[in-house]
Amino acid sequence: MTDVNFSSLSLSQPVLHNLNELGFLEMTPIQAQSLPHILIGRDVLAQAKTGSGKTAAFGLGLLSKLNVEKYRVQSLVLCPTRELADQVAKELRRLARATHNVKILTLCGGVAFGPQHGSLQHGAHVIVGTPGRVLQHLVNGNLSLKDLELLVLDEADRMLDMGFVDDIGRIISHGPAKRQTLLFSATYPDAIVTLSSSIQTDAIKIKTTSEEADNKIVEYFYQTTKSGKIDALMRVMARHTPKSMLVFCATKIEARIVAEDLVAGGIDAIAIHGDLEQYERTDVLVRFMNKSCSVLVATDVAARGIDIKELELVVNYDLPQSSEIYTHRIGRTGRAGKEGIAVTLYTAREAYGVERYRDGGGIFEEADSLAAEPKFTLLAPNCTLVIEGGKKNKMRPGDILGALTGDAGIAGKHIGKIDIYDRQSYVAIERDLIDTACAQLKKGKIKGKTFPIWILGREEAVDCSNVWGGSTGK
Repeated sequence: MTDVNFSSLSLSQPVLHNLNELGFLEMTPIQAQSLPHILIGRDVLAQAKTGSGKTAAFGLGLLSKLNVEKYRVQSLVLCPTRELADQVAKELRRLARATHNVKILTLCGGVAFGPQHGSLQHGAHVIVGTPGRVLQHLVNGNLSLKDLELLVLDEADRMLDMGFVDDIGRIISHGPAKRQTLLFSATYPDAIVTLSSSIQTDAIKIKTTSEEADNKIVEYFYQTTKSGKIDALMRVMARHTPKSMLVFCATKIEARIVAEDLVAGGIDAIAIHGDLEQYERTDVLVRFMNKSCSVLVATDVAARGIDIKELELVVNYDLPQSSEIYTHRIGRTGRAGKEGIAVTLYTAREAYGVERYRDGGGIFEEADSLAAEPKFTLLAPNCTLVIEGGKKNKMRPGDILGALTGDAGIAGKHIGKIDIYDRQSYVAIERDLIDTACAQLKKGKIKGKTFPIWILGREEAVDCSNVWGGSTGK
């Protein structure tokens, strides 16, 4: 049996100490089976679920190879979406705390091109990005991969589904033929096997999905009418009273309409779909992740790359197109040993589409069996303040926390997640204190400077209309 202790690997003592500080006590199956090969330079083709610990697997591998004194791009990690790239970069930075002066740069679409060009001129050791934007920088001559030693394709199956195969090939053509390549995928379609054979050499194949614990999910199926879906959805919420839930719709138009109907019914809901600008998408995800919004309504495409922890309930407002999509949707709940709930709404005409799940332990009921709760509302515990200053202003979470707990007089226990982007910062505040926090913070200074401050979200959700504003981008 493979040793599950990180100390069994050829990692430095500072790295092992950092892993211990981060709570990495034992390797997950994907780490235990892939890291020994990664550390000796083998190509790896690995099948593993989201949340399996694969980022640490390839992250420790690429960090172990870095020569920090060589200020060139030595590792490239390609991801299907900006959100996943941001998450990977954040995790890599945590893993790199034991290694001094490691520069990790994120290159993704949907944000300004110029600042990325400027950052590239200052050099980087590791690039994490989406294929389209990475290729754009390569074509424009802003990025060089001539010193690339390690290439990682994360969630490769999704990148192929999104049509990135040609971009990946063009990116690889800009780097040296001799390199280590790690390919991680949740599934093994023929296209992945073909891709592996074309870009990898004698890759070791690893599959850990059977060893990873299944999510604990209770599945409900409710038959309703097309016009009764919103009412059924409200009844589902009233029955389970989730603090965090995700609703899947078939189209972006329906996602927007469902969110609007929920808001009209007293539910803190917001939609994420393909028509949103990138800054709007960031605003939506920040609100949902920091508990300033309880319900996220999304399409399958818009939800790609979103890693939501502690999601209590997933609702299929519209039927998924396949069993694989159904499994992927509901697999977002019931993680980390907690029990999750998945609900599917369907009409009589769609009954044939859910028959495949009837023998899977699902509970089938009529929507009318759910008790009606006419006065039910679902308000998120927090609201979000936006500060028009970020990393470019040297803003740090401690600066914001100090301003809120100092002159503003807000106790730390009432302050939630703080997210800092290049030009804006977001801070979650308990809903009942949002007016006070906003007014007091506007009077004071952060880092000795005054910044525009406003409240993100629905105007009717807070009593602070005098400072209402809209996002101008990141």
